[in-house]
Amino acid sequence: MSDLTGKVALVTGGSRGIGAAIARHLAGAGANVALTYQSNELRAKSVVAELEALGRRAIAIRADSADAGAVVEAVHRTAAELGGLDVLVNNAGIFPAKPFEEFTVEEIDRALNVHARAAFVGAQAAVTHMTEGGRIISIGTNLSERAPFGGLSLYNLSKSALNGFTKALARELGPRNITVNLVQPGSTDTDMNPADGDHAPYQVGLSALGRFGTADDIAGTVAFLAGPSGRSITGATFTVDGGSNA
Repeated sequence: MSDLTGKVALVTGGSRGIGAAIARHLAGAGANVALTYQSNELRAKSVVAELEALGRRAIAIRADSADAGAVVEAVHRTAAELGGLDVLVNNAGIFPAKPFEEFTVEEIDRALNVHARAAFVGAQAAVTHMTEGGRIISIGTNLSERAPFGGLSLYNLSKSALNGFTKALARELGPRNITVNLVQPGSTDTDMNPADGDHAPYQVGLSALGRFGTADDIAGTVAFLAGPSGRSITGATFTVDGGSNA
């Protein structure tokens, strides 16, 4: 397991699914963790209680990632209340899916703001607190590399931005010894995409392993990149999709 003793991490969208699993893994490795949530305060506080039960300091911050100011404020509040910031995980996301002709400008803006702009402004704020050894890790999607069905134009547009952002920012922050990486999940068993859902059989059929992944699969990869073993990995993409894109 990665040793993150004494580190401080912020996980956006950390009250559920993959985000909550990432928060648990980072706390389990020794980090104090802040998480953002959009609306469900009860669920966010439940995750905080789990992290505190591990002996960590943890806080939940209400912040819609479509609001750039709220993202920046969440970063600064994390550093102020937990004593710094070492790891930023850009996890918050939405899943807009329908024929591309049907999307409104407002829906396009929201997807781009949540997935791309939030990662950009969050990183801008984070590096004002990070010292050498900082980590910026974004959660993308394997669908940005291959679209096996229709309706993904906006989702893929907004998530694909993270690929270029990761590579360019890794170059820019390398001299400061801050790493930047991207983790791309495939079909993962969460409440947004349950392994027993209506569309699950088709997704399982795409996987080389013949099953959904778990949120812990993604979280374990993030924890590895956040820890000492990830110190020389930057500008890289890790696709954790059970071989769906193989």
